[in-house]
Amino acid sequence: MSEEGFIPTGQGRVWYRIVGDRGGGAIPLLVVHGGPGLPSDYLEPLAELAALPEGRPVVFYDQLGCGRSDRPSPGPWVTEYFVGELGTVRRALGLDRVHLYGHSSGSQIAVDYALMRPEGVASYVLANPPLSIPRWLDDLARFRAALPAEVRQVLDRCEAAGTTAGDEYSRATRVFYDRHFCRLSPWPQPLERAMEGYSDEVYRAMWGASEFCMTGILKDYDRAARLGEIAAPVLFLCGRFDEATPETTAWYRSLVPGAEMAVIEDGSHTPHLEQPAATLAAVRDFLERVESGLAGA
Repeated sequence: MSEEGFIPTGQGRVWYRIVGDRGGGAIPLLVVHGGPGLPSDYLEPLAELAALPEGRPVVFYDQLGCGRSDRPSPGPWVTEYFVGELGTVRRALGLDRVHLYGHSSGSQIAVDYALMRPEGVASYVLANPPLSIPRWLDDLARFRAALPAEVRQVLDRCEAAGTTAGDEYSRATRVFYDRHFCRLSPWPQPLERAMEGYSDEVYRAMWGASEFCMTGILKDYDRAARLGEIAAPVLFLCGRFDEATPETTAWYRSLVPGAEMAVIEDGSHTPHLEQPAATLAAVRDFLERVESGLAGA
C-alpha cells in the first residue's frame, strides 16, 4: 500500500510518499533525507519497516529543491526553512504521533526541530550524523590524509586551481566516497536514482563545492552543547567506516542522557544500503522498545 502527492509550503510544492497502512497500531516513521539536496530515493530500504507483522507506516519526502519537489531558484536554502518544512509536512499529513529518522544532514534538521520541543515526537533516530562540523572536519582531514598520495595530489591541485567541478576532481573524490560513503560497487539503484535527482544548487549553498570544500551555511553548524535538551528517546546510528565516525557518534551519545547507539559493521555513511538487515534490525528494535516504554531503560 502506497500513497503519494504534493504538499504546498509557500515556497513551492514538496513531494511525499507514504508506504504501509496508516490504520495499524504502529507509530509512523517520518524520514528526513540528507545531502544536502540528495532526494529520498537512497533511503528506500527503510520502507521495509512497513512490512508485516508491525506494519509501520514509513513516510518519505523530497525536500524543496531536489527530487520530485519544486525547484525554485534562488531558493530558501537555509536550515531554518528546512526545519519549518518538516513541521509543514507533519501537519499536512496529520502525523500527530511520529518517530523521526534523520540521515546525515537530515539529522541536523531533526535535531534543530527537536530543540523546538515539538509535541508528539516519540523518538529520534539520528543516523550518520554531522552534528558538530568542527569535529566532522577533523575526522574528514584524517580520512583525507589516509587516501593514496596521487589522489591527494589531485584534490590539492584542483582545489587550488578552482577546478573542483571537473571530471578529474570527481574521480578523486569518488575514491573517498567508495571508502566512507557507500562501499558497494556498483552503487545500488536507489542511490543512483537519488543522484539523478540531486540538486547541486542546494548542496553548494548549504555545504560547499565538494565534501572537502565546506563554504556553505552549514560550515559553522554545531549543536553538541545542546544535544542534552532533546526530550525524547534517541538512537544514534553509524557505520564502522562512516564519515560520521563511531568515536564521534559515541561522543554525541554521551551528551544525551539515556541515548542509545548502534554501529553497523561493514557499513559506512549509507549502512541502510550496505547492510540493510543489520540496520533495519537496529532501528526496528529501538522503535518497538520506545513504543513499549523500554528504550533507554
